[in-house]
Amino acid sequence: MPDTPRFNARVDRMQPSATLAMKSRASALRREGHPVVALSAGEPDFDTPAAISNAGIQAIEEGFTNYTENPGMQSLRETISDKFERDNGLSYSPEQILCSNGAKQSIALAIHVLCDAGDEVLIPAPYWVSYPEMTRFAGATPRVVSTTPEQQYRLTPEQLDNAITEDTRLLILCSPSNPTGSVYTRAELEALAEVLRANDHVYVLSDEIYEHVVFDAEHIAVAGLPGLYDRTITINGFSKAFAMTGWRLGYMAGPEPIVSAAGKVQGQLTSAPSSISQRAGQAALTMDMQPVYDMVAAFNERRDYVLSRLNDLDGITCPTPEGAFYLFPDVSDLFEQTAPDGTPIESSNDLCMYLLEQHHVALVPGEAFGDPNGLRISYASSMEDLETALDRIATGVEALS
Repeated sequence: MPDTPRFNARVDRMQPSATLAMKSRASALRREGHPVVALSAGEPDFDTPAAISNAGIQAIEEGFTNYTENPGMQSLRETISDKFERDNGLSYSPEQILCSNGAKQSIALAIHVLCDAGDEVLIPAPYWVSYPEMTRFAGATPRVVSTTPEQQYRLTPEQLDNAITEDTRLLILCSPSNPTGSVYTRAELEALAEVLRANDHVYVLSDEIYEHVVFDAEHIAVAGLPGLYDRTITINGFSKAFAMTGWRLGYMAGPEPIVSAAGKVQGQLTSAPSSISQRAGQAALTMDMQPVYDMVAAFNERRDYVLSRLNDLDGITCPTPEGAFYLFPDVSDLFEQTAPDGTPIESSNDLCMYLLEQHHVALVPGEAFGDPNGLRISYASSMEDLETALDRIATGVEALS
């Protein structure tokens, strides 16, 4: 037997994705014959709109299956530029836009280009699971700033001001948020911008992948705030609003030197995204948006249903999310209880494993998102599945003693 191979130390320190791990365990239980309802993955249950799929099919039929320019097709980047002008009032040239194999890759590229050993990245918690791992892999240090349900899981200007040091290189904001669904108001973002203007060594990575999935709020593009255009890298993509998770297409926009450097890295690692996906993405940004509006309306209905069911359960409190398709309830009042088989529930992870193994509902523990008091529920599932899942969650919670 060969010796255990030696790995890059940064790989050894990287934690596996808890979201994917929970999805994998749920799949294993299904293979064993258990009727698991998975509310763990952030993936719309809708089909990709026909106009988008047809554009991809047409690209194949026309033989448009070769490499494109590394930053993405010129025509797609021009369409994205038009989108920023139309939807956000922002002016970006195609040279300021880089198309990648999903928004996740765009985020990783931005962090790796901007951050080095000794740099700190401010990450409000609860956070998307990959932000700190990407930061560590770039050699930088994540500095987590905890938020609470009482503040709707939104970073305050006072917290930001207290967290910034001379080593702070980057602030990551996600609005609408994964995992909480919270959306910053214009006033809240302007207050954060005031702090950032006084600390001009800090860049902002604004993850706006859920831009179109908003209910009771307005999406505000961070780069449009006074003084932040030249210091903001905006990340967006097609997976969530257009139900294109498997097409793997995202993009970044920002200062040209940063985007150019990210393109250099991409050119050595992956090159451009799929030509077929790019054609489909171009169709997404120019199509009638009614399929997206219909999908968002369905998410809104599901949110209200799940929120109502959760608020009926003793020991669970949940702020109302204004966007995305997640809830992040505080379940800490259920800790120190015991399952019917004697299993102690001492953490969010314990609770999620109990609900998965004994009640066949897959959720993601809050530890993965930097907040051990909560857990993430995705309602990007059918109402039938949500009703079944909430019945099981209620049964499981009520059985604790």
